[in-house]
Parts: sequence; structure tokens; C-alpha cells
Amino acid sequence: MDLPRIQEALRREKLDGWLFFDHHQRDPLAYRVLGFQPHRHVTRRWYYVIPANGEPRGIVHRIEAGVIDSLPGDKLQYSSWQEQHERLGAILKGMKRVAMQYSPRCAVPYVAMVDAGTVELVRDLGIDVVSSAELIQEFEATLDEQQFQSHIEAGKLVDKVRAGAFRFISEKLSSGVDEVSVAEWIRNEFRNAGLVTDSGPIVGVNAHAGDPHYEPSAESNAPIQPGDLVLLDMWAKLDQPRAIFYDITWMGFCGEAPDKVRNAFEVVRGARDAAIDLVKSRRDLRGFEVDDAARGYIQSKGFGDRFVHRTGHSIGEEVHGTGANMDNLETHDDRRILPGALFSIEPGIYLPDQGIGVRSEINMFVSAEGAQVTGAIQRELVRI
Repeated sequence: MDLPRIQEALRREKLDGWLFFDHHQRDPLAYRVLGFQPHRHVTRRWYYVIPANGEPRGIVHRIEAGVIDSLPGDKLQYSSWQEQHERLGAILKGMKRVAMQYSPRCAVPYVAMVDAGTVELVRDLGIDVVSSAELIQEFEATLDEQQFQSHIEAGKLVDKVRAGAFRFISEKLSSGVDEVSVAEWIRNEFRNAGLVTDSGPIVGVNAHAGDPHYEPSAESNAPIQPGDLVLLDMWAKLDQPRAIFYDITWMGFCGEAPDKVRNAFEVVRGARDAAIDLVKSRRDLRGFEVDDAARGYIQSKGFGDRFVHRTGHSIGEEVHGTGANMDNLETHDDRRILPGALFSIEPGIYLPDQGIGVRSEINMFVSAEGAQVTGAIQRELVRI
């Protein structure tokens, strides 16, 4: 835990403190920001407040008194609910405005870890509870140089596997190849390259490419044949501590693509590039504005109702990170895009009724010096 930096951020945001709370390890953000792991399962509630000035302090149950011993500051103990409420009031005494892992109307579900009842309990003490979403971005979703380099290295390896996957399909096209076999090939190549992933990849053919979260299985497996559209969505990271994911989507066609496929790809490519250009041109952006740029382009081409998900998501040690998402559809994400932020831009057009779906996904990193795409950018459909 970087206590001086956290307290500096609290003063900058005009907050009296940041209140952490957990029960049964429901809030992984608390443990990551505070920089500790409990030595055993947490079965009782603990609280820990970092004030803008002064020493942190906490509350623990008497039968789990050591749960936050590794953190600095005094810890008060409780047994009864009455004691718990009294001790909570004691550690928050004098505070008027504190941040918690709470999001109004659950606008940012990645941050909404604290239950409504606990927020009510704190508010009953006369304290204004505000969202820690911006703080979480700063202390959880901005990369240091080592993490950024792990992302770059993963990107080189994933891009190599992606190119190889299209070659694999091409080589097997005449003898027989399907979605599952391509997905298995990609996973095996990831292992050989020292990459790990939590799921996927997505290998979607024709109408399956029109399902944004399709994943091939034995039940849904489709062959890949001449005249087919192929979507490859893959994400992985280095198999090492604190490594950061790389997440991309590329499109290919087995043969000469028809006009409707080429047109959809050109529209998606234009939307992607509009979002990239916006991120590169401004330093004061918020997530929803990037979504507006991509979505506005697609709407101008008549496909607005076929772009059914956000433009992009934060990327971190988990493929869907806790920073600002490029989103003004599923949520209105007005969080700032901070230096150190890594995120995807992945507009899509989904026409499963016409047997196609097209998405193009790249990753962008924002630093104090500017913004960059961190890997290869698809300009044309891959001809398989």
C-alpha cells in the first residue's frame, strides 16, 4: 500500500477518507489496493479507513482479530452488532465525506463491491458516501513500466499466434477444419509461448460471428469452408506475476469476400479509427466520449442498431479491468482516461440474420506523453 500517495489523492479529491469494508472476501479491490492477503478465510466483517491526514485505523471482530494486522494503524475490536456500529462511528469521527467501493445506480459494476446496507449504515452516521471509482482507477487500473512491457511482450506473442491461426485454417481448409479445432490450436500455441488466459478464444464462423460472446463447443461447433467469414477474438498474458492482458479481434474470409462483408468491415474499421483518432488528439477524455465517437460513425452509416455493446473496456491483470470503459451504451462511463490507462477499442456490426458479424479490436495505452495502439492494426480482411 502506498499510503502517502493515497492520502495525497484523497486531499486532491477533497475527501476526508477512503473506507474499505469486506466480508467473506467479496471485495478483491480492497485487498489489491491495500496490498495484503488475509492469512485465512474472512468470515467476519472488517473495516479500515485511510484518512486524508493522519494514521489509518480499523475495526475487526474479536474472533478474527488479526485479519488486517499487516496494515498500519490501530484496530478496534467488536463482538456485538452494537459494538460494531459504535466502533465504526469512532474510526469515522470528524469525517463528512468518504469514498467506498460503491457506484450510484451501479453505473460502474466493477467498483460496486460494497452492499447497499453497509452504505446505509455509514450514511446513518451522517457521512456522505461517494464512489471510489476514480480512486480505483488511479491505484488499480494504471500500469507501471514493468506491467506495460509485459503487455507489449504478450502482444507480440498473441499477434504471432493470430497470424498462425489464419495460416492453420488455410492449410486445413481443403481437408477439413472447424471452430473447435482452431480454438484448440490457439490454446496450445498460447501454452507453447508461455501465455495464459482465463477463457476463450472466440472462433466464430458466419452467423456465429454475429454473436459477440460466442464460444465454440462440441454442441455448437461449425465447419470452416470456402466462402465462410471467420472471426478470431483472443486474449492472453504472460505467465508471470502482475502481467497484463493483450486482447484483439481480427476478421478473415475464405476466398473473395462479398460486398456486404466488405462494407461491414469498412464501417467497423472507420468507427475504430474514429475512436483511435479521438484518443490520440485529446488529453481530457472520459470513457463515454470514446464510445460516442465510434458509435456515432456506425450510426451515420445506418448500422446503429447493430452495434449492441460498448466500444471498449479497461484491460489489466484481468482481461476486463477496473478502469474507465469506453461506454455510453451499457453504462454512462464518465470516468477520466488517466495516464497509465490501457483499454480496448472494439466496435462491431452484428447481422446474424444475414449470417455475418464483424468486429475489429485493438488495444490503446495512454501515457503522459500521448496515446498509442500497442499492437498490429487490421486494415483489410485477411484472405484465407
